[in-house]
Amino acid sequence: MDALLAFLTSPLFGTPGWFWLAFLLLIIALLVLDLGVLHRDQHEIEVSESLLLYAGYFSVGVAFGGWIWWQLGGTKAMEYYTGFLVEQSLSMDNVFVMAMILGYFNIPRRYQHRVLFWGILGVIVLRALMIGLGTALVQQFDWILYLFGAFLLFSGVKMLRSNDEEAHPDLAQNPLLRFVRTRIRVTDDLHSGRFLVRLKDQASGRALLYATPLLLALVLIELADLVFAVDSVPAVLAISQDPFIVYTSNIFAILGLRALYFALAALMHRFIYLKYALALVLMYIGGKIFLHDLVKVPALLSLGVTLGLLAGGVLLSLLKTRDRKAID
Repeated sequence: MDALLAFLTSPLFGTPGWFWLAFLLLIIALLVLDLGVLHRDQHEIEVSESLLLYAGYFSVGVAFGGWIWWQLGGTKAMEYYTGFLVEQSLSMDNVFVMAMILGYFNIPRRYQHRVLFWGILGVIVLRALMIGLGTALVQQFDWILYLFGAFLLFSGVKMLRSNDEEAHPDLAQNPLLRFVRTRIRVTDDLHSGRFLVRLKDQASGRALLYATPLLLALVLIELADLVFAVDSVPAVLAISQDPFIVYTSNIFAILGLRALYFALAALMHRFIYLKYALALVLMYIGGKIFLHDLVKVPALLSLGVTLGLLAGGVLLSLLKTRDRKAID
């Protein structure tokens, strides 16, 4: 009992252990509620359900920020909210890629939530490893932040200059997909939304394990998240070097975005200027790193600038494309 109490009260990466435990228990409860109750039966998620689910995740994320404010103070809370907003915004580009992957494998909408949900488990582990490594490097070597800043500036400029062909790669030529197809047995049938299935081999008569298209889609979505994390993790680390703030804001943002996928996938054709707003956000954060010794930017101001850039990009896009129809 004393050992448990010592663990809960002693700092873990600078934050009391019971903070981490409370966060993990909350995430587990949300995932169990999502898959075990709300989506026990596999069904096609409509836009209205997607928006309601997102509203629930978003509300919990905002409330968690209020709890951080109560426990750790206003500055930490502003860092959390800024990271939460930046991560959600930068991950919106991932919606294009997820939609492309699910479309490539012809995954019906009633099975798409299953793929996206299980992908979250991989995100929870991968982001923990990347954020842990990133914060350790920043704490050990202060100059690493300047590398992050240069990388964010470069990423912002590259995003401004990118074209549609770069945003829609040829999945058939993806090296990971080609490697998986040559190393494991794959069936083209969905088999009621399962990831793995045992099928009888006609030659030997044995039941052999096969991967379904859902597993291939899941692998590529995990790879896509890893690629996008290369941008988003340094961006949030530039806002805060507190592992608890960075990790919790990342996970809540990703949970909300996955819930919002089914609504965003139907509306992304209208967000034509969002890419430019995201590029400016990256360039702003990168520039702030280089100037942090000269100018101390308050966390509330950073939150306001980030929110203003993103809101401007979204509103301008919606006004410009108000007469545009969805692309099938």
